[in-house]
Amino acid sequence: MKTKYDSGSLYIVATPIGNLADISQRMQEVLSSVDLLACEDTRHTGRLLTHMGIKADLTSYHRDNEQQKTAYLLNKLGDGLDIALVSDAGTPGVSDPGAILVRGARQQGIPVVPIPGPSALAAALSVSGLQESGFYFGGFPAAKKGERAKQFNALKAFNCPLIFYEAPHRIHATLKDCLRIFGDRQAQLFRELTKLHEEHLSGPLSMLIERTSGRVRGELVLIINGYTEPQEERPEALNELIIWYRDKGKTSLKDAVRLISRDLDIPRSKVYRQALAVWKDE
Repeated sequence: MKTKYDSGSLYIVATPIGNLADISQRMQEVLSSVDLLACEDTRHTGRLLTHMGIKADLTSYHRDNEQQKTAYLLNKLGDGLDIALVSDAGTPGVSDPGAILVRGARQQGIPVVPIPGPSALAAALSVSGLQESGFYFGGFPAAKKGERAKQFNALKAFNCPLIFYEAPHRIHATLKDCLRIFGDRQAQLFRELTKLHEEHLSGPLSMLIERTSGRVRGELVLIINGYTEPQEERPEALNELIIWYRDKGKTSLKDAVRLISRDLDIPRSKVYRQALAVWKDE
């Protein structure tokens, strides 16, 4: 495990998001070999290690002590210790503590090694059926209603899918804010991914609000369709269609004639004569 570097190495280790069958061989090898394991909740990680038959020295590393604990861990790494960072579930640093420690390690030239594995974001995307190549990941929305509304308002015009994590006790309020700000867009809600009671809901936001009105359990992934320009209804009568193209102001007379002739299956000469009169009226 030791490297050519004088310092130890920092391993960013993904752990199961629910199903313990997702434990990888490489994950087990790293967790059983490092000198110290920094974890979001020592009790939670302790149960995981017991399941794998691994004994390790644990230290807590969570949002409340992230700043002060980073200095401690960087000192240990500088002394030559190998350290693994894990969150309660999934990949550290993705809406979980870790980014500050990783940045500090890189600034000091300490090797940072990813041990990839489960991620609620990747799992939800893989079964969402979305065809878009891009998306916006917002992590957990703000807990306070006003701040959350400000975040959502800034995303209203994004034309890519919007993806969020959310806690069960806030999902209903968050969905109501989404409906108010984004409109009744199509959305998907994933609950308890990889677990026994895994659930996938799909439909307009208004339907998801109804389905989450009672008690909700388990962490959630919410995917909301991006913004789409409303489609204008075009008239079907020749004169009205000519006026419609003219008033849009984005089409030349020549292009309007070509498009109308094609759509209405009318000779271009007839469309052109009629269009000349209408365009002159402007």
